[in-house]
Amino acid sequence: MSDPLSPWERAEAAIAALAVDPAGLRGLWLRARSGPLRDRVVQALAALPLPQRRLHPGVDDATLFGGVDLSATLAQGQLVRSAGILASPAAIVLTMAERCPAGLAARLARVLDEPGFCLIALDEGAEPDEALAPALADRLALFLDLDGIPSADAFPLVLEPQALAEARARLGDVRIDPKAVETLTRLAAAMGIASLRAPLLTLATARALAAWRGEATPGEDTLRHAAELTLAHRGMLPEASEPDAAPPPPPEPNEPDSAEAESRQSADTPPEEMLLDAIRAALPPDLLARLAVARAARAAKGSGGSGDARKGNHRGRPLPPRPGTPGSGKRIDLVATLRAAAPWQPLRRKTALVDKPGLHIRQSDLRLKRYVETSDRVLIFTVDASGSSALARLAEAKGAVELLLAQAYARRDHVALIAFRGQSAELLLPPTRSLVQTKRRLAGLPGGGGTPLAAGLQLALLTALQTRARGMTPTIALLTDGRGNIALDGSPSRAEAEADSQRLALALRNAQVPTLVIDIATRPQPALRDLAARLDAPYLPLPRADAHRLSAVLGAALEG
Repeated sequence: MSDPLSPWERAEAAIAALAVDPAGLRGLWLRARSGPLRDRVVQALAALPLPQRRLHPGVDDATLFGGVDLSATLAQGQLVRSAGILASPAAIVLTMAERCPAGLAARLARVLDEPGFCLIALDEGAEPDEALAPALADRLALFLDLDGIPSADAFPLVLEPQALAEARARLGDVRIDPKAVETLTRLAAAMGIASLRAPLLTLATARALAAWRGEATPGEDTLRHAAELTLAHRGMLPEASEPDAAPPPPPEPNEPDSAEAESRQSADTPPEEMLLDAIRAALPPDLLARLAVARAARAAKGSGGSGDARKGNHRGRPLPPRPGTPGSGKRIDLVATLRAAAPWQPLRRKTALVDKPGLHIRQSDLRLKRYVETSDRVLIFTVDASGSSALARLAEAKGAVELLLAQAYARRDHVALIAFRGQSAELLLPPTRSLVQTKRRLAGLPGGGGTPLAAGLQLALLTALQTRARGMTPTIALLTDGRGNIALDGSPSRAEAEADSQRLALALRNAQVPTLVIDIATRPQPALRDLAARLDAPYLPLPRADAHRLSAVLGAALEG
């Protein structure tokens, strides 16, 4: 195996693979501040065989998919439609991708599912809780983080057009070893990656790199580089296993031929452990932690600040008007439109083809009204007060919740407190803004007994639905060690308790209640990770964090 690629060599490999097969790889998530390094990567993307079209997170549907051309319609006296910028296959360059709203992310995700399109997401990520929308991150094969790369190591990225043309011609003849398909799929599962797109995009990247390097079948290094570029940022790396001191048992005497045949067949396919080691070496030490916090913030986006922000053009707090085209319920801001058109009136009267009195209004003058209204936010802290949690982390959990309560009070958020222990869960505090009362109830929270996790989830769901019916925006923060052993009927059955928890997790997911799962056990619990996956919620294991660090991570996620 050759030496691992340097960070800038990975950037070169990513651009080459994308230039060979942009439609197959779907695109690139480029996480970097604006600067010379990002400019070099963006300039090298000119080698893509698709026209590039830049988008802003505030783009509207008419610009994307086309609509009525108001100016041409008024001038010609008949309906004239304009074509959107996504009318034909293109390489979409999304600036400030970390600010992409959920609606635009869903539209672009649908476009990426169609053949011929790819997306370059320029994520400037100034804050640790900013990241690309999950719907887009799941569809883009490649990920690059340019943070920390010295400028001296950034050699020019130049892809020869002739070499690219030859690589594209070879792409259709590249074949993947079935053993490599199995290995990459098992690797994705070992990293906790639930999406089936991940191994498929890894295989597409391996084919593109093989075509670029002139390989008929992706070799060991090519598969390793493809895994670094596509899988490293998607999941969590398992702990590195200690080497086994005992030598492997000798092969059975009647099976030498089959073992040698299998060895020859998979000679070019590295084992999963080797790929995991390569991914660990390729990642900055804190990248996965930063991306985990960013994903948590994205998941709780609807519950940040003062609750859901609903922009519209009818009611709420006025926002500055913006240029646009009326329609679909959008209303014209007459004063702002006249203010925008006024400076141009003398020039337009002189250059008008027809001498007519009155104002000369152009489409560029139109300004639309905007309002925003927010709902109150409710943070529903659901705390495990059972014996297992009390012995391990209940004190730190109490301290973290108390620190977060002070922050919530400063934002004038509502806070609810649920504790589950023994055989049931109890709403210790209904939604309130009283900091003193909340701290008093929290300080008196006892620990001990069984872990009725299902009862805690059931009461959290009921509280969330009740607060939502009152026009508030609920968010559930579940702090537990995950060892549920009491079923909903109060029976001490671990199997029934787990089944009840899984059913309630699906109910919470279907109710679309944002949830954060904080594993406060001394060691991360696989069962709790599975519960978070069923909840479609971020899972944050914090086995050795004190109250201040726990509150900082949870606060960053809630502030998204």
